[in-house]
Amino acid sequence: MRLPEAFAERVRAQLGEGWPDYEAALGKPPWAGLRLNPKKGSVSEIRGGLPLELEPVTWTADGFYYSGGSRPAKLPFYQAGLYYLQEPSAMAPAAMLGVAKGDRVLDLCAAPGGKSTQIAAQLDGTGLLVANEVRLERGKALVWNLEHWGAANTIVINEPPGTLAGRFPRFFDKILADAPCSGEGMFRKDPEAVRKWTAYNGEACRGLQDEILRCGARMLKPGGRMMYSTCTFNPLENEMAVSDFLRGRPDFSLVPLSLGYGWRSGALPGTLILMPHLARGEGQFLALLEKSGAPEGALDEPEADWTAAGDWSGAAGVSGALDKAGQNNGWRPFLDFMEDNILDGEALRTYGGPLVLEGRYLYQRSAGPMPSLSGLRALRPGFFLGSLKNGRFEPSQALAMELKPRYMRRALQLDRNDPWLDRFLKGETLLTEGPGGWTLVCLEEWPLGFGKQADGYMKNRYHPGWRIGS
Repeated sequence: MRLPEAFAERVRAQLGEGWPDYEAALGKPPWAGLRLNPKKGSVSEIRGGLPLELEPVTWTADGFYYSGGSRPAKLPFYQAGLYYLQEPSAMAPAAMLGVAKGDRVLDLCAAPGGKSTQIAAQLDGTGLLVANEVRLERGKALVWNLEHWGAANTIVINEPPGTLAGRFPRFFDKILADAPCSGEGMFRKDPEAVRKWTAYNGEACRGLQDEILRCGARMLKPGGRMMYSTCTFNPLENEMAVSDFLRGRPDFSLVPLSLGYGWRSGALPGTLILMPHLARGEGQFLALLEKSGAPEGALDEPEADWTAAGDWSGAAGVSGALDKAGQNNGWRPFLDFMEDNILDGEALRTYGGPLVLEGRYLYQRSAGPMPSLSGLRALRPGFFLGSLKNGRFEPSQALAMELKPRYMRRALQLDRNDPWLDRFLKGETLLTEGPGGWTLVCLEEWPLGFGKQADGYMKNRYHPGWRIGS
């Protein structure tokens, strides 16, 4: 690999005697990893049922290495959301953030969604995840990955950090700020990162990184924690960015991260850095920051104008909806769908938030107070249930991924070797017999999407954009 001379000169000085080992490591294959989805079952059960040889990633319990010859993205288990493909060192920031059930969490630079799906797994259907991405096309990929994962208690926003900071002051318990960077930890995995390095060097990225830290600080509750991470080795973007931030925010301090797993201490004590010649990953820098109560004389952030339902039109959750609450709010076709197809409200009752109808699209948001989303570009202002058109309710692909066969009046569970499985994922009609109506099509016990059973066949309602070969 031909490295940019300026990069080689700097990293040679950083590593000293370790430079030859680092340079040799760049000539080896990159580490390939995946994280299992605990929403689909226990880690041990899923691991045991997959036709893959997996070896644990030591810094997160749900992460595994797989051999470079495997092709897990081609397996139907991937379509069922059983795992997310992710470079192993990229699993560390969310793993070490310390998310607890019930937390409100912001993933400030979220696309394509690996860290967001990891946070969603940690929340386990509780609290709230706000996943933000400033670039629209990357935001669409973020939506796909979160819905594929089955993450219901999530809002996806497409705004710059400063806009969010004005709307969510002191709102979040935890924030992940995985900042755009010069990408030096991607050199072995992505040759394009080497070619782009000159344009995205430390000076080019540092201003944006400073803004991300400043805005994140405004949105964090006192006592909350923010993980700042990059996939680069440049001290300007890493230790110096954190040091400069701390000098301007005396209400923040570093929470020391423990050494282990082949990670080394950063030049700023308490931070960690992974480099590919020392640990089994491509590259990551981590700094965990904690916000205290605002010190006397510091600028105070304005309190948010909280409301119980924000700008959402509904006030009853699905448990109320099943009792006919909200039938005058345009939800009647949805209530009919629930009565006709869901055995009980268990699938959605635990989510518990109000319903909102935006145009013809129906969403459910998480319970609890939240600022208004009015005026924000919300790609998903809540859990997307489906759409209403001509007096009918069309369930969403996201809803399918959230359900289980036992919730449904009609479910078609296909064995992993069933030839109909591949046909369904390609969008083909299935020649099946059964009672008519909406049917949840599953890979064994894991949902894939909806079909609609008629006389002697099932019309395929698997989302066109998710189909194999689409």
